Amino acid sequence: MRLARHGLRIALVAGALALSAPIALAAPVEPAAGEAAGAARITPGKSYPGGTVTVSTTACGKETYGKGESEVAGQFHLFAGDRKGVLVGEFKVPEDAVSGTDTVTLKCPPRIKETLTYQISGRPHGGVAAGFGWAAEADTADDNGTRLALGGLLLGGAVAGGVIRARRRAARSGTSA
Repeated sequence: MRLARHGLRIALVAGALALSAPIALAAPVEPAAGEAAGAARITPGKSYPGGTVTVSTTACGKETYGKGESEVAGQFHLFAGDRKGVLVGEFKVPEDAVSGTDTVTLKCPPRIKETLTYQISGRPHGGVAAGFGWAAEADTADDNGTRLALGGLLLGGAVAGGVIRARRRAARSGTSA
């Protein structure tokens, strides 16, 4: 009996770990070639046509001005940000930009140059597919079938656990279920 109880707990923990594995395996974003780690940042890392992209850097030191150039959006300026030693610039991704990567080059005196990249994806549309319900209706039938199967599997596991627990209680109290 003890082995069965521990086996059930191990199975539940293993299932929870298996469901969270894709999140844990997501690779951290590595700096582009020639970029110092943490010196420059593009927010968001994945934009869309018409979206605003913010670039910040600490590589310019005490400078209060810099220039930037996006291959897709063209030139923009870097000005002093809210924190000391941080230069910030913004640009808008053109409406006709195609999906892919965009390279951004930052320059500030005397000869500091950084190169960063970010993703451009298609324009978002509709609600966010956040689960069952009206927001997820835009998904394909295969995806909905997978979600229903997973939900049924989890519900079946919960019912089986409840039955096992009820039978054990009954066995301990001396009555049969």
